Amino acid sequence: MNKLQEYFSTPLYGMTAEDLSFSHDNISDVRDMLDAGIKIIQYREKEKTGKEMYAQCVKLREMTRAAGALFIIDDFVDLALAVEADGVHIGQDDLPIEAVRRIAGDKLFIGLSTHSPEQARDAIKRGADYIGVGPIFETHTKKNVCAPVGLTYLDYAAAHVDIPFVAIGGIKEHNLSEVYAHGAKCACLVTGIVGSKDIKTSVKKLLSLYPHFVA
Repeated sequence: MNKLQEYFSTPLYGMTAEDLSFSHDNISDVRDMLDAGIKIIQYREKEKTGKEMYAQCVKLREMTRAAGALFIIDDFVDLALAVEADGVHIGQDDLPIEAVRRIAGDKLFIGLSTHSPEQARDAIKRGADYIGVGPIFETHTKKNVCAPVGLTYLDYAAAHVDIPFVAIGGIKEHNLSEVYAHGAKCACLVTGIVGSKDIKTSVKKLLSLYPHFVA
């Protein structure tokens, strides 16, 4: 098992969403997620200026590095390179993987959102290092999101995708066990974590739903 696979075999993938957060403070939220044991953090912000994002990401990079966690930037490969993030995550309508690879070289790993088996196979063929599988359920944390793909695609990914993947989209405490039961080793919750008044307690409860998890 390589290092990336090890990270994506941890139960939870954390993501920022300051506008949906209880604290409305990405730094505080990520500190709590790291303290609770989450080992992957994705920074996703669409409304901030480049200067604001850079300032936050410099701090978050320091925090994730100290905690031994992966730090991934959503969309902005330039920002990811500027703060020495570990990776960049792109969508189907963003720059192609090949273009991102030319920009980033071997300095970043690349994740790609996928919504079907066809897109998963294409992502692997084109060199994605990991993929997002979803949205599993209906979600409102992201604008212009596609319709839910359901658990059938997750079943496919668990059986056929041999690179790391994270299940994402509409995953909450009440359906997380079902996501794990369908083969996900790593699942992303957004409001289910940052929307909590007490992130550490919420993460502890979510981790207890992971089969055979030992704190």
